[in-house]
Amino acid sequence: MRTQGTQMTQIRRIFTDFIDKSICDLGDYPLRLCGKIPLLWRGQGVVFNARTQRFYARNAKNKIRFNPCTSASSVSSVFKIALGLLLLFLSACRKESEIFPPEVDNPGIPEYTSIQGFYLLNEGNMGSNKSTLDYYDYETGEYHRNIYAAVNPSVPMELGDVGNDLKIYGSKLYAVINCSNKIEVMDANTAKRIGQIDIPNCRYIKFYKGYAYITSFAGPVEVNPDYRQLGYVAKVDTATLQVIDTCLTGFQPEELEIVNNKIYVANSGGYLLPNYENTLSVIDVGSFTETKRITVATNLHRVRGDKYGNIWISARGDYYGATSRLYCVDSKTDKVTDSINIAISNFHLDGDSLYICCAEWSAISMGYEVSYGIVDVASKQIVSRSFITDGTENQIKRPYGIMVNPITKDIYVTDAKEYVTPGTLYCFDKDGKYKWDVRTGDIPAHFAFWGELK
Repeated sequence: MRTQGTQMTQIRRIFTDFIDKSICDLGDYPLRLCGKIPLLWRGQGVVFNARTQRFYARNAKNKIRFNPCTSASSVSSVFKIALGLLLLFLSACRKESEIFPPEVDNPGIPEYTSIQGFYLLNEGNMGSNKSTLDYYDYETGEYHRNIYAAVNPSVPMELGDVGNDLKIYGSKLYAVINCSNKIEVMDANTAKRIGQIDIPNCRYIKFYKGYAYITSFAGPVEVNPDYRQLGYVAKVDTATLQVIDTCLTGFQPEELEIVNNKIYVANSGGYLLPNYENTLSVIDVGSFTETKRITVATNLHRVRGDKYGNIWISARGDYYGATSRLYCVDSKTDKVTDSINIAISNFHLDGDSLYICCAEWSAISMGYEVSYGIVDVASKQIVSRSFITDGTENQIKRPYGIMVNPITKDIYVTDAKEYVTPGTLYCFDKDGKYKWDVRTGDIPAHFAFWGELK
């Protein structure tokens, strides 16, 4: 007799095979990427709204709503079958929660520095409640999968649905769980649950002088060009874990950075497809009010500040004519000073080196283009088009998360693969040569070092 796990594995394989081989032929409805939502199958533009129990897809002009309970004669029969399989898989996950037992691998060798290890947050597929937390121990070389479930066995739904950001502040570890509408707060030493902060459709978190600042899309997950709900930044007291204030921003705010007593927030407008946002909100920390919006580029996402007072922002573009690109804003003048032609999905700033990885989706070619690079933030020049030097980058299908150890300079890149199965974490040395890899949870994405970063 086949177990439910075996059946779900077969469903995953069938649907993934369909996506890989048939996505270019969807009848009259070529799908478009909506990259700012943590989608179940990101590259193909399918959105499952867990709140309404409906699927959404996009063509060039209209929103198409697929309701699995009604007929949809305009959709090709192949696509209806695939959606049915997807619905069956999601239903199985809801009716009987999957159990993800903790596991330990030994991919590395012991290292002894002031950094004890790092946490890795796996996003998990949207609607499947599969976000998990892993930990790599430098002192043993051991990689521990799904530690949250082991440390917190009494939490009924484990970590939650779509882990979107991870940070350590003081003695607490904060995991932003997007579609569970909460920030899970844990002891940074043990991952033992302390409590949670309730914020709807929360996205990213940043800390400053005893407060956590968290971006929120505010409204429900819904791609709609007539969407009217502005996003906001919530201000949270880290001692009490209470929201004490909010400040409105543009539509669907993503990452944020704090420089010169100003909070810079990337507004994506992701739900407004195809009419994306193009602004960077500037919030005064003292008064906690938005003072201006800087026009930058289409569909902003990542934000980092360097030691020179510059703000580096990634734009995802519209997946058609406007491509992904890197921009620089001077925090003294709040003006865009530079635009660098390099595609970005994620980046990590180590000293003056901005390490970049990208799996850029094109709605024209219906495929991904993978690339890597390093930008020197002092000279504002691209100094490398690949930091992996031994050819092993060819093993990585969808580069997703990236981090650099500030002491050893080892480089970590995660592979989300096809976004529906366990991913892989790769470690490269400072010269870009492969050291080891290890299996992770689904969609490995966000890192947080534990220890002294000196």
